Amino acid sequence: MSFDDQVNLRAISLRTVRFAPLVYPVALFLSALLLFAIQPMFAKMVLPRLGGAAAIWSVAMVFFQSALLVGYAYAHLLCRMLSPGLSALVHLGLLAIAATTLPIRIAYGFEAPPQEGLELWLLSLFAASIGLPFVALAATAPLLQNWFAASGHPHVANPYLLYAASNLGSFAALMTYPFIVEPLVTLHSQVHAWSVGYFLLVLLIATAAVMVATADKPAIRETTADTTAVSKIAERAMWTLLAAIPAGLVVAVTAAISVDLAAAPFLWVLPLSLYLLTFVAIFRDRAWVEHERVLRMVPFATVAVIVTASALARPYLSALLMMHLAAFFVLALACHGELYRRRPAPARLTEFYLWTSFGGMIGGIYAGLIAPHTFNGVAEYPILVLAVLLAMPGAFAGGPGRFLRHSSPGLVLAAAIVAMTWFRFRMPAGAVVPTEIALIVLAGGMLLLRRQPALFFGLAALAFAIAKLDPLLSPIEQDRSFFGVHRVVEDPAGRVRLLMHGTTAHGAERVRNNDGTRVRGRPEPTMYYYFGGPIGDAIAAARAAQGRLARVAAVGLGTGSLACHRRDGEAWTFFELDPHVARIASDPALFRFLSECGQHTRIVLGDARLTLSASPEHYDLIVLDAFSSDAIPVHLLTREAFAGYLSHLTAHGVIVVHISNQHMSLWGPTAAVGAAEGLVAFGKDEIPTNHGDDDTRTRTQVVVLARDVQDLGDLPAQPGWKRLDPNSRTAWTDDYANVLGAVIDRKFRR
Repeated sequence: MSFDDQVNLRAISLRTVRFAPLVYPVALFLSALLLFAIQPMFAKMVLPRLGGAAAIWSVAMVFFQSALLVGYAYAHLLCRMLSPGLSALVHLGLLAIAATTLPIRIAYGFEAPPQEGLELWLLSLFAASIGLPFVALAATAPLLQNWFAASGHPHVANPYLLYAASNLGSFAALMTYPFIVEPLVTLHSQVHAWSVGYFLLVLLIATAAVMVATADKPAIRETTADTTAVSKIAERAMWTLLAAIPAGLVVAVTAAISVDLAAAPFLWVLPLSLYLLTFVAIFRDRAWVEHERVLRMVPFATVAVIVTASALARPYLSALLMMHLAAFFVLALACHGELYRRRPAPARLTEFYLWTSFGGMIGGIYAGLIAPHTFNGVAEYPILVLAVLLAMPGAFAGGPGRFLRHSSPGLVLAAAIVAMTWFRFRMPAGAVVPTEIALIVLAGGMLLLRRQPALFFGLAALAFAIAKLDPLLSPIEQDRSFFGVHRVVEDPAGRVRLLMHGTTAHGAERVRNNDGTRVRGRPEPTMYYYFGGPIGDAIAAARAAQGRLARVAAVGLGTGSLACHRRDGEAWTFFELDPHVARIASDPALFRFLSECGQHTRIVLGDARLTLSASPEHYDLIVLDAFSSDAIPVHLLTREAFAGYLSHLTAHGVIVVHISNQHMSLWGPTAAVGAAEGLVAFGKDEIPTNHGDDDTRTRTQVVVLARDVQDLGDLPAQPGWKRLDPNSRTAWTDDYANVLGAVIDRKFRR
């Protein structure tokens, strides 16, 4: 190259590098925005194939963390083997190949999920459908930071600052999707907009590639002297550990909130957004909060998590939610602060990201895949909180032996209490006050001993063990499946047995009379299903209008309470998503509704959207009882779903929809989908009267739909039933569902 050519190239380089502080952050922001927008968008596509299980998000997190690891490994290899200019050319080629898979869609061969191995099936579905573009986007962040470090710009000394721009994009995607994008934009339009954003990102990356290529700089390993020795195993292990703990915590705290508080819509957004916000707060020259101050807050955050288990605090759900989230934010901030403090020189930037992404994958696998198959409750949450304490600096001051001696009293007592819960020890009725006093004393002692890590750790383990004791509800059986934690419990008097899924009761049975004797004979439905309630009246009206109900389909099994509304000669079929619920309901030692009332009923396992459509039968009555949970299966309330129901409904058949829900008002969506399908809709909201102390009846909201009002018999004339007007609401479809609108309607009692 001639001297003049070198001068011209250097001049071009100086002109282009001036724009690096604009191009690189914008490209990083957009790549992260696309990366995290594809997650809820594709999960929305998957729901009609599998159902509305909250665990879908946990498995999705495992895939995303694993794909990040693959992307970071690819970026690390490029930066080690090629110059910045050549690595940019190769990456542009990968982005071009990934573009051939657009628009985003579900891969062929994943039409229906299997009965077993759902986690592996979901991981395969994500990999086959969005694996290539996701890996390409995941690799973009470390590559751009590496190219920026090699660009010759004056600010290359700390390319980690660009990490904040990346996480800001992730945060923006997560916060805007459920509150702006999903309520206003159809899924088809979302996919199209995502593709446009992807091609815009390719242009930005091409611009960044030109900048680094014209800079005429060698690879960063040659331009930046690395004064440190090759990373030791201990150093890499700490990077992995400090990344794994908060990555596992974000899944665990979401599960804990869903089980112990409420699986309300959008709650999954908050922990993940806070998780990303900690990167924005820490990966910068001046952290939002000094790391030493964050470390001093860790004991208080641990105590806050323990306090959330107090029976005295349970009525204050909003306060408990804030305590969980604030504690999680502090703990994640502490781990990521330690991670940033231990960061290597820019020459080892991609290696650092490789190990941290490996840690993120390990944390996600532990909390999302291993823990649900290991524990029958959300035990991974306190375990990971304790892991934070062990990972903090100074935890083992004085050596492991000293730590074990000081923490062993608390650990031994904690092990004894865990053994009690393992053998389902029944707490006495008067144990509430002693348990609360023990928690308060322990919390106070922990705060006094917060500067002694070993003693604090032992007391924390003991407090978490005590917190798992529930003196208000006596445990009978607890089970955990892909679809959540199921608990069979009894009230302190032992008269009523309930099936709990998180905080939602899915049925109850009176098992003892007031004098303590066992209830004999045919059990009577309780809660929403009581005789004379809206559900019972709707079933009776459909039966009277048609003369008889030859075949009935019920979507959602619960305890099987609906079976006691069956009459002789009627063939009832229950469509249940969770095999564990079917096992519990079918066990007469737990609940007797099916054994006493539904000896000839069938249970079909799988998502009802698929199994009901595959049924060869036509039904006189279809009961949809899948919306009382706090996180509803939206795909069962869309026009496509109702088209499937109607294709299996007899000419004068009736659809009964149970819409009682703590967080959403489903009157509008149900009326709108009914009107869109040409159905008449009547609804009733009933609060039981003469409600005694031992009355287990609960408020019930029901909508009935039919092709003709005559098919409902005298139901419209009965007290409390009103014809529903969709009020210009748009019917939900697989392409569009405004869940936020339903939440707002519930808030304002509409």
